[in-house]
Amino acid sequence: MKIMKAELLKLAQQVVQEIRSCGFQAYIVGGAVRDLLLGRTVDDIDIATSAYPDQIQKIFPKVIPTGIEHGTVLVRYQSTSFEVTTFRTETSYSDFRRPDAVSFVTDLKEDLARRDFTMNAIAMDQSLQLIDPYHGQTDINNKLIRTVGRAQERFLEDPLRMMRAIRFQSQLGFELAAEVLQAIDDNRKWLEKIAVERIAVEWEKTLKGTYFHDAKQSLFRTGLVN
Repeated sequence: MKIMKAELLKLAQQVVQEIRSCGFQAYIVGGAVRDLLLGRTVDDIDIATSAYPDQIQKIFPKVIPTGIEHGTVLVRYQSTSFEVTTFRTETSYSDFRRPDAVSFVTDLKEDLARRDFTMNAIAMDQSLQLIDPYHGQTDINNKLIRTVGRAQERFLEDPLRMMRAIRFQSQLGFELAAEVLQAIDDNRKWLEKIAVERIAVEWEKTLKGTYFHDAKQSLFRTGLVN
C-alpha cells in the first residue's frame, strides 16, 4: 500500500525527532525538500544526521547497512524505508562517480556544500523550517538550475551531473544558469568516462520530461547533441 505524501512526511519527522532525542542533529534533505516546495509527489525521503551509522543502529531496531562505508544506512520505520546518511565532506573523484574518500563532519552546511544543485541543497528540520545556505529556494522561485559552488568543479567530480542538469530542465521547466551551460559546453567530453547504463537512465528521464522541448535546445546549445 502506497503511503500518501503527508503520511510519509509525518513519518520522516518522527525519524528525525527520534535521532534528535538521542542528542544528534538530523534533517530532511535533498530532492524531497525540493519537491515538497514545488508541490510535486514525494515517494521517498532522505535524512542527513550528525550521528554515525553505528549510532543510528542503536537508535532504531531495524537498520540495513546499505552503504555504511560512506555513512549511509537504511532505516525501516513503521514499514517505511528512510535513507539516513552521516554529514560528510568528499575528496576528489578519480573514477568520475564516487569520492575517493569521505570524511564525517558535524556541520550541516558542510554536508550541503557537497551537493550538486542549489535546489537539492536545502534541508528541513523536524518543524519543517528550512535551512538554505546556498539560496536554493530563491533559485526554485526563479526557476533556475544553478550548482552549489563552481559548475566546473561539480561537473568534473561527476560528469553525469551535466545530464542531470538537462534532465531537471526537462522535468521542471527551469532555465540553466549561464555558468552551468558554459560548464557543460566546456566539459561534455568527460561524459565518455561515465558508464553507458548511467547515461541511459538520465536520457530516459529526460525524454519523458514535460519540458523536453526546452531541454532539447540546451542539448544542442551545449554540444551534448550535434
